[in-house]
Amino acid sequence: MHSHLTPQHEKYFLLTLAGIQFSHILDFMIMMPLGPVLIREFGIGTHEFGLLVASYSFSAAISGLLGATFVDRFERKRLLLVMFALFGLATLACAIAPGYLTLLIARGLAGAFGGVMGALVQTMVGDTIPFARRAKASGTVSAAFSISTVAGVPLSLWLANHLQWRAPFVFIAALVILFIFVGMRVLPELRHHISAEKRAHPFSAMFEVLRDTNHLRALLFSALIIFSGFTVIPYITVYAVGNVGIALQEIPLVYLVGGGATFFTARLIGHWADVRGKVRVYRLLAFAALLPLLVVTHIGAAPLWLWLIATTAFFVLISGRMIPAMTIITSAAQPKLRGTFMSLNATVQSLAMGLATTLAGFIITQNGDGAIVHYQSVGYVAMAANLLAIWFVSRIVMHDQHPNLPDVAPK
Repeated sequence: MHSHLTPQHEKYFLLTLAGIQFSHILDFMIMMPLGPVLIREFGIGTHEFGLLVASYSFSAAISGLLGATFVDRFERKRLLLVMFALFGLATLACAIAPGYLTLLIARGLAGAFGGVMGALVQTMVGDTIPFARRAKASGTVSAAFSISTVAGVPLSLWLANHLQWRAPFVFIAALVILFIFVGMRVLPELRHHISAEKRAHPFSAMFEVLRDTNHLRALLFSALIIFSGFTVIPYITVYAVGNVGIALQEIPLVYLVGGGATFFTARLIGHWADVRGKVRVYRLLAFAALLPLLVVTHIGAAPLWLWLIATTAFFVLISGRMIPAMTIITSAAQPKLRGTFMSLNATVQSLAMGLATTLAGFIITQNGDGAIVHYQSVGYVAMAANLLAIWFVSRIVMHDQHPNLPDVAPK
């Protein structure tokens, strides 16, 4: 099932996917630090802001479900680049949205195309990179998160502060154009999943995925890890400004330091997971993530240096556990159904993300001084979901792993 790429071509392949993921992740992440600006600009509250974040996720969930009916019928590269182009147009629509309602619709469109696109990126990694090196490859693609936090978010906030809130979305649309041209030259065509056998109806592959108990376990695990992060993540900036006492001008530093740390740890975590075992490393990182989950949601007024320590640990461990987790999830799919499975996984993750954001939006409120109330309760919900995921992960079988071999790379 794996395409044979030269080491040099494999490197360019993974870096191009990382660039596409960078554009996608930055588009989603920029909404969170823009929270205080958008709340002031549109005169909305935390509930309405939560809907802006959740609309992206719910649309991605619907598109992932629809994508599961056709994603394995098309060549991977062409489908990815088409979805990427449509995503760029939707992001540009966010930049020109005249009001809250039109921005909400544009965010939904961006999520719709981004949901299928994100699933395709993970699918192409699974199709192309052998199991023994897959976590390290996922770490390379996951570096997109690090780069978006260390460079993309601060740059986007600088554009928003010096121009206006629309500027970051124009910047992201320009990145999409750049990476489409790179992708056309670098990405290999992937057709081996396309079967000559005609399926009875568009939903046959989806039903085949859902009949597999192991697939269902992997989807539930995926939902739990996303839910445990996104109850907390969307409101970190609002909490930092309103409760911790961090100035809005200092918020880019939080992303700069946190993203810089994850840039160095992502590939190390991927290599560690390949050598020591994906499940073992996931559990260690997820257990360690409980502490920053507790601290970030409970800390009160604090100096900047202390907040930077807490948020950097949060970034490193919450994003770091996703590297072995996504390798486990991708490898749980039957190879011939990987595209359909990953589209359904994108739906599940987006639903979990949207539900987590919406639930947290209903739990927390803002008092008259602008401080967030009940963020501690959100932290407890996140920790409970994280513990469930830690318990559940050992029940997933990885198809690409030989059943008689341990979950580690050969020495």
